Amino acid sequence: MSSPSRIVIASRESRLAMWQAEHVQARLSTLHTGAEVVILGMTTQGDQILDRPLALIGGKGLFIKELEVAMQEGRADLAVHSMKDVPMEMPEGFLLPVISARENPRDAFVSNKYAGLDELPAGAVVGTSSLRREAILRARYPQLEIRSLRGNLDTRLKKLDEGQYDAIILAAAGLIRLGLKERIKAVLTPEQSLPAPGQGALGIEVLAGRSDAVAWVAPLNDPETAHCVKAERAFSRALGGSCQVPLGGYAILDQGQLWLRGFVSTPDGSRMVSGEVRGDPAADEALGRQLAEELRRQGADAILASLAACK
Repeated sequence: MSSPSRIVIASRESRLAMWQAEHVQARLSTLHTGAEVVILGMTTQGDQILDRPLALIGGKGLFIKELEVAMQEGRADLAVHSMKDVPMEMPEGFLLPVISARENPRDAFVSNKYAGLDELPAGAVVGTSSLRREAILRARYPQLEIRSLRGNLDTRLKKLDEGQYDAIILAAAGLIRLGLKERIKAVLTPEQSLPAPGQGALGIEVLAGRSDAVAWVAPLNDPETAHCVKAERAFSRALGGSCQVPLGGYAILDQGQLWLRGFVSTPDGSRMVSGEVRGDPAADEALGRQLAEELRRQGADAILASLAACK
């Protein structure tokens, strides 16, 4: 592998996205001591449209399209993403050669008034941008009022602090990475709120034809996290997972086995099917498909059909 003289990382310009890009920048600078590693900050369509739920404006791909164009045009060598934001079907011509070690993948309860979900009184307003979280909350806490919450992390916290919400649910990883761990009142267990596929993990995307860029970033891959995230994404992909499908998928390595749990639900939480599988980590994607089939046997297709009818 020839040593690079310059590496350009494409990134969204939100504070969290820039933290992620700078984290990768620092690691690549250590790996390639002679290279200039720079960040190309960009504003994506997903960052610009904040007045509508993500499910209604085209999905998570809105956060990465401009970054992919920058790679296609030769303005960037790679892009750094939160794996939770990467569509389950990668566009033709792109690869995800790296999934780096995961931060805490769980959901976080954030409130200025209450210590946890069970303390919220009837009618309390809870904000979330996720259909997955909304379905879980509506199923388990029907007395709460769930409202859409868009914007970057700082914007969401500001809306909470202004009193627009009694509590909000966010990914713990983002708060931890930005030094805001003290804002977390409670980290929800997977039993309380099963995380989204890829939550807490970073991915590096490159053009399929850039074998040089693949080699540059390869040492940043974390095999354990990669097996888990690949299983989660295969599960979601097999069920047509997108931001329009309330779906959770979470895998860990447990005593040498990959343990994958998943669910799919209607947005109101009235119908939900769930299951789990265990197996060889090397069979990560096969395990994901296996769990999807198990949920189909439980009636997932009827739920997915009802979601399609609502579009």
